[in-house]
Formats: sequence, structure tokens, C-alpha cells
Amino acid sequence: MEKVNNINLKSAIIWVIFAITIIAYSNHFNNEFHFDDNHTIVNNAFIRSIKNIPLFFKDGSTSSVLPQNQSYRPVVSTTLAIDYWMAKGYTPFYYHLSMFLIFLLQGLLIFLFMYKLLDSVSSNDSKFYIAAATTCWYLVHPAIAETVNYVIARSDILSTFFVMVAFVLFQYSKTCRKYFLYLIPVALGALAKPPSVLFAPLLFLYILFFDENVGLTQIFEKRNWTKTFKVIKGVLIPFFFCVFLYIFIDKMTPATWVPGGTSRIDYLITQPFVILHYCITFFLPFELSADSDWTILPSVWDIRFFVGVFFLLTLIFIGLWFANDKSKRPISFGIFWFLLTLVPTSSVIPLAEVLNDHRMFFPFIGLSLSVTYSIYLFIIKPMVDHNLFSNNRKYFLVFTIALLTFGYAYGTHQRNKVWRSEESLWLDVTKKSPKNGRGLMNYGLEKMSKGKYNEANDYFHRALVYNPYYHYLFINLGILYDAIGKPDSSDYYYKKAIEYGANFANAHYYYGKYLKSKKNYQNAINEINKAISMSPGSFDYRIELLDIYDKARNWQELNVLAQSSLQLFPDNPDIKNYLYHATIKKNTLDLNAENVAKNPTPEKLLDLSLQYYNDGKFQDCVDQATKATLLKPDYVDAYNNIGAGYIALNELDKAIPPLEKAISLKSDYTLAINNLNFAKSKISNKKGNANITGRSAENYIEQSLNYYNQKEYSKCIESCYKALEIKPNFDIAYNNICASYNQLKQWDKSITAGKKGLSLNPNNQLLRNNLQVAIDAKAASK
Repeated sequence: MEKVNNINLKSAIIWVIFAITIIAYSNHFNNEFHFDDNHTIVNNAFIRSIKNIPLFFKDGSTSSVLPQNQSYRPVVSTTLAIDYWMAKGYTPFYYHLSMFLIFLLQGLLIFLFMYKLLDSVSSNDSKFYIAAATTCWYLVHPAIAETVNYVIARSDILSTFFVMVAFVLFQYSKTCRKYFLYLIPVALGALAKPPSVLFAPLLFLYILFFDENVGLTQIFEKRNWTKTFKVIKGVLIPFFFCVFLYIFIDKMTPATWVPGGTSRIDYLITQPFVILHYCITFFLPFELSADSDWTILPSVWDIRFFVGVFFLLTLIFIGLWFANDKSKRPISFGIFWFLLTLVPTSSVIPLAEVLNDHRMFFPFIGLSLSVTYSIYLFIIKPMVDHNLFSNNRKYFLVFTIALLTFGYAYGTHQRNKVWRSEESLWLDVTKKSPKNGRGLMNYGLEKMSKGKYNEANDYFHRALVYNPYYHYLFINLGILYDAIGKPDSSDYYYKKAIEYGANFANAHYYYGKYLKSKKNYQNAINEINKAISMSPGSFDYRIELLDIYDKARNWQELNVLAQSSLQLFPDNPDIKNYLYHATIKKNTLDLNAENVAKNPTPEKLLDLSLQYYNDGKFQDCVDQATKATLLKPDYVDAYNNIGAGYIALNELDKAIPPLEKAISLKSDYTLAINNLNFAKSKISNKKGNANITGRSAENYIEQSLNYYNQKEYSKCIESCYKALEIKPNFDIAYNNICASYNQLKQWDKSITAGKKGLSLNPNNQLLRNNLQVAIDAKAASK
């Protein structure tokens, strides 16, 4: 009866562990895609068809649209394609659910692995509780949430999962051990992420410690040579297999891939302190950040280097020392698991980020074992052995374990909230890592997406302080300044993005999109062709160029590009549609015009008028809107379109009557009112009425704005100084002076005016923005 109760208790504990884990992660399933998810998932057309799965195993460039990030991870791409198929698109729930189920299975495998491992050092029930505690601590640890929430970090989940499958097969199946079948999951893991090949050295330690009962320093003793040779013989095939896997993956990795870092030595000397940080995070996971602002150490004389090295040597010494004692060997194995699995990210391979919290996913399995077993061996076991465990102490122990478990689970639940959206994630990064330029930029992007341009500009320029040559940042500044109607500044930032990111396809792509929006089709074609030459597998780049050819009616080029694109994406309806246009030599606008001509209605004519306006065909815009008024004489929107079309044609006198007609039909029609005022203002300026009568400072400021809009920047500056003679503390005048000198590229004069204006009104955000443009431009020109 007691045995049955014991089994029921153990089963209940396992169920409780997984229930707590599920509850802890219950709020993460709808979290958005983030960061690298964009170029590997959201913008990666290859994963949109499960028919591409064989291609993933042939071509590593299918893993990302960014050449620098293209790696050979076909198993990851396969799971993403399956998720896309299940979700019928990009519904995050399916992507999170599939990996969370694998994560739970990984937890079960960790328990089975630990239980079997501890079997060699414990013959009582303690091995069950230690294995359960180890598994629980790992599953609910907040640092692990950094990987579970980050969709593309499934590479870590899959790689680690398959390593655990391999170990469990090795432990529990004599057949798998005899015929090396446990190496099959190792191969699958490596095809998700190369660190799976660390299975070989981990297996060596496992067999040495627990099968042959030999410590690392004991292999040099003559009495253990036979056992050592047996271990080496036993892992020879796994070692060769893992080396072959690593070489194969390296050969299959596209030549465009770059790790992102620079100096191997500088990166290496930083890592001992990073490893210490990871250990501290295991116990105190309070400062988790999706993108840290840690930088490499300036030299080996930095105190952090000595602290890190001392800690690392101490850890290695403890590992070697405990390896010689059978009862303490699980602690040693956990330590070396932790250190070995950090080698790919904390050694001589310089990665772009000094540390990343999701890098703890694989190593924390070992650290969880070491810490849990240490607590048992040095605290709980002595109390049990000396009968010091009263009922009160037992209750206290259970309460403490429960408190820690729920505390960590609560922390995980809170981290899930941080990963909820791009805004919540990058806001957290700006708080935890305030010197991270990329984090500041990404939070600025969220502000820009909501139309909060001043706030976005502030975050972008704060980011420039820490990342002055970050081409992504200049792309986003180009987008921002285009949005606020400053094409000259926008063009400047796009060109800077290309200068600093000459080898990055997206710098050319976004500049090409910008040029397309300005109807500068030929230069747009040149830029996007450069992007495609760098990243020929990018669906978005090809679609953009196809659209430009279509709008520009370059039928031959459209045909050639559509044909080559269909070889990569054979079932894509958009590409097929462009090919059809090339064949009949008519684009969407032409076809729409034909359809409207067959059955014209006022609404269809107005819609066609708008399409012509957006395509830069302003006379056609006027003609179609005029036809709409003939069918519907009181069609207010059509009269406004006629006026807007004439303004674009610079036939301002013709614009006035239709706009006045629109206002007479609808007196509060804001769009028509604005167009009418604009047309009258331009007529006034053309007649030489730029000089405004009156001697008020405000009059001169209005005059300066007229000059600025006419691109007569010197006259604009002159009018501003006349305003300052009347009103010396007029900060708006200094803003206009600053903006004009920016257009004249006289940066020093612009900076002087900007600083003077801000001294008068520090809250003038527009002036602050113009000043920053000058400062950036001056710095870039040196």
C-alpha cells in the first residue's frame, strides 16, 4: 500500500510540474513576431509553402532574406513551413504552440535523463526528487522564457530537444546504443543548430563519469588506462559523426553569412565575465533583456576580466575536483555541461552581441543539475542522515520549494507579457539596456508606426549616439523624414544608409522604394536590382521591382523578371499576374481603365481618377473626375480631384473653379478648402507677392515660409533676420534659419542658429530635429 501511495505521489509531482509550466506560459501563445523573426519568417516567402521543404535541405539561403543572416538550418525552416501551413499565414498562436509542445517533451526527457544519471550515485528515492526538482527549476526559469517566446529561437529548442532525445535513447535502449541509432536525433538537432554536435564531448563525460566511474584527472592514472581507452573507443564513432556533421553544415552555410563580431581577442576576454553574468542570472533573473547593451572589454586590464577569469577558473577547479568523487560527480557533470555548451557563443567566435539571454537555454540544463544536486548533497542529505528533519523542517522545506517554484513561474509569466508586442518588448529594452542603440531605434519604430514622429525622431537620434554607423537606423530616419515631408533630408539619410551598409541589400531596397514613391523609376530600378543581386531569393525585393516595371510599362524587363521569379516561387499568384501583364502589355491601371470604360459609374470614375493621381498621371486624373461630374453633377469628391489634378499640373487658375464648386456643395470640406488655399497661395507667390505687407515679426515669418517653399533659402533667412530685429526672442525664426541652412548644406551656421533658438525655447521639438540633422550631417561629412 505504501508503495502504491509513493507511486501516486511521484506521478502527482510530475503532473504538477507540467501544470505549473503550462500555467506559467499560458499567456505567451499570442505574442507577436520579433526582431530576426522578420527576415527569417514574416518576410521569408520560402516558408510559405511546404513544397519548399526539400529545397531547405539543398540551399541555406532559403533561411533568411538577409544574406548576412543566411545559415543552414533546414529543420528550423521545415517546422516554420509546417506552422505556416497549419496557421494558413502568420497567426503567432500556431508557431508558439508547436514549439511549446516540444519544450514540454524536452522537460520530460530532461527528467528521464537526470533520473538515469542519478541512478549511478543514488539507490533511494532521492534520485526521483532531485530529477524532478532539476526539471522543474529549468522549465519555469524566466531566462528560459527568452527562448520560448522568441519564435526563430526555436533553433535552440530543437537543437537541445534532439540532444536530449539522443541521451535518453543512449541510456534506455541497448539496441540504440549498440547500433548508434541515438545519433539520428543528433543529426536532426545539428540541422536545426550546430551546437547539437556538442553531444559527442558530453557523451564522453557521461560514459567516463557514470559508466566507467572515472574522474577527469583520474584518466592519467595507470589503473584507469583500460577504462579510459574503453571510453575513447566507445565515443570514437559519435565524435567522427559530429565532426562530419559540423563540416557538412559549414560547407552548406552560404558564403554570405557573417557572425557579426569583429575582434576575436576582444570578444574572448569579455566572455569570462559574461559567463559569470549567466550564473548570477540563474539565481537572480531580474535584469533579463531581449537585447543587452553590454560591450566588449577595452583590455585585459579591466577589473571585470580578472573577476570573470577568477570565477571561470574556480568553476573549472570545482568541476575537476568533484569529478574524482562519485557522490559529487553529478555536480561536476553539470558544470562541464554548462561550460561546454557555452563554447559556441562564449569563446573565439566573435558574435554581434556580447551576450544574449536566449543563449542560456542549452547550458542551463547542466547548471540546473549542479545547483539542485548541490543543495541536496550539502544541505538536505546531511540533515536526513543525522535525523535532523523534523516535521516542521519538512514543511518548511516543502514551503520553500513551492515558494521558489511559484516565484520563478511568476517571473516567467511576467516575461511573457514583455514579449507580448514590439512596443512592450523594446520599451523593456530601453529600460534594461538604455545604451543599446538598436533597442532605442526599435522603440522609435513603434512610435513612428503610430504617427508620433517627434518621439520617433528623438529615439532615433538617441540611438545614433551609440550606433553612429548603423545602416538600419539611417534607413528608418529616411522613412521618418519622408513621412514628415522633408524629402531632401530623407534622401540624405537613405544615401547614408547605403554608405554605411553597402553590403546590405535592404539599404538599396528601401532607397529604391523611396525613389519609386517619387516616380523616379529608373533610379529605383537600379537600387532594387542591386538589392536582388545581393539577395536573389528575396520575394519582397522581386515583387517591388516587378511592380516598378509594371508601372513604368517596361514589358520586356517585366517578362524576364517574372519568368525567373516563377522558378523560385512557382505558385505565386502575384508573380503570375505580373507575367500576364507583360504578355498583354497592360498593367493593372490599364485594365481598370478598360473595365470602367465598359461600365462607367461616378464611383468607378472617381476611383480611377485617384489611381491616375497616385500614378502621376494628373491630366488623366482630371479627365476621369470630370466624367464623374457629368454623370453626377453634385459629386463633391470629383470636383476636389479635378482641383488637385490641376494643382499637380501647375495649372493653378484652372484649379480654383472646381475647388470653389466643391466647397459650395459642402462648406466644411476640409480637403477642398486646403487645396483651394494652397492654389491661391501659389498663384500669389507666382505673381511676385512673396513680400507680405506689414512690419510684424509674424509677417516676416510667413514671408520666410513662402520663400522656403519656393526653395529660395537665402531670402528665407533674410526674412527671418528681419523678424528677429522686431522680436529678438522669436525661436521660430531661428528654426527657419536652421532649416534653410540645412538645405544650403551650411552645417555650422545651421548649428549656431539651432542652438540659439533652443536656448530661447528648449521645448521647440521641430527646431531640435533640424539642429540634429545639421549635427549628424556635419559629423558624417568629416
